[in-house]
Amino acid sequence: MSLRFELSPGPPSGSRGLGARRGRLHLVRGVVETPAFMPVGTQATVKTLTPEEVRSTGARIILANTYHLYLRPGHERVRRLGGLHRFMAWDGPILTDSGGYQVFSLARLNKIDDAGVAFQSHLDGSRHFFTPELAIQVQLALGSDIMMPLDTMTPYPSEYARAVRDLERTTRWAAAGRRVWLEEGGGQGNLFGIVQGGTFADLRRESAEQLVALDLPGYAVGGLAVGEPLELGLEILERTLPHLPPERPRYLMGVGRPQDILEAVARGVDLFDCVLPTRNARKGSVFTSRGKLVVKNARYAEDPRPLDPDCGCPVCRTYSRAYLRHLFAAGEILAMRLATLHSLHYYEALMEEIRRSIEAGTFPRFRQDVLRKLAAGSGDES
Repeated sequence: MSLRFELSPGPPSGSRGLGARRGRLHLVRGVVETPAFMPVGTQATVKTLTPEEVRSTGARIILANTYHLYLRPGHERVRRLGGLHRFMAWDGPILTDSGGYQVFSLARLNKIDDAGVAFQSHLDGSRHFFTPELAIQVQLALGSDIMMPLDTMTPYPSEYARAVRDLERTTRWAAAGRRVWLEEGGGQGNLFGIVQGGTFADLRRESAEQLVALDLPGYAVGGLAVGEPLELGLEILERTLPHLPPERPRYLMGVGRPQDILEAVARGVDLFDCVLPTRNARKGSVFTSRGKLVVKNARYAEDPRPLDPDCGCPVCRTYSRAYLRHLFAAGEILAMRLATLHSLHYYEALMEEIRRSIEAGTFPRFRQDVLRKLAAGSGDES
């Protein structure tokens, strides 16, 4: 293990070991203060921003996508060019996901069995067979700091029998990935397990227990925020986390909105990723302390205010809503860059405030204050 997770002294508040946690994730390429949000750099780039700009937001770890980098430019090419960090000029830690979600959602004519997934590339129709072993081999070639095993996500809603099959396959694939990580990679990087089981609490417990038996450096909860009601997702998270070792980092995959992050932090999650701040920004919708603001709307054509009056990011210190609206109306690339830079600053500032409130013992009140402010109205009304 090239990972050390240091939790602040004292048990988290809450029942059954749940509650907000303050920690430090020590990795070879740097320390990540947790709870942390990871910007998504799917194809070895956080879209529209340079690595220096991403780092300026406060981000210290980013996520890249195994499926996309396997298809283009190819993991062996990245290896020959010195690994993913050198290739994309990011000197901090990188987490790479398994590519499993993209195989299932983007690939054409995919067919899954216990050996892996046969699929056609969404780029050129070429045929591939992705195995749990190959998923780790690709990530070893990339030089990932944290790797995710190939897994099978259970859609919502699904029958119990389907969730059982997905759980069992996910465990087998995690074990296969672990063998490659240790035998071929010599333990390079860190392999996390992914808990599945749909919305069935007993299956989530079973999945967690099977993965914990593999003694992995960290654990993720997958298959949530896939259409299930928010309260159900939170209930499943509460029923899952007590079965994971408290001394290992916990990662909630693909989540999410600021409200979702606050609720998950309250239940003991340490790491998050989501495309929302960057994807929405490119479409003219930014996150603010007062909710989402669709800055490309005509109502902002003469609005001299910053995107968020409470934000101290370079965008809010320099540019008006009217200017951002003009850039979007004119189709200027700068519009997407500035909106993305602001939204990532907002997310990273929120995480910093979360960490400070946990340290101060005021997180419950902070959480309620932020949720109340977000619920009071959209950023359009600020």
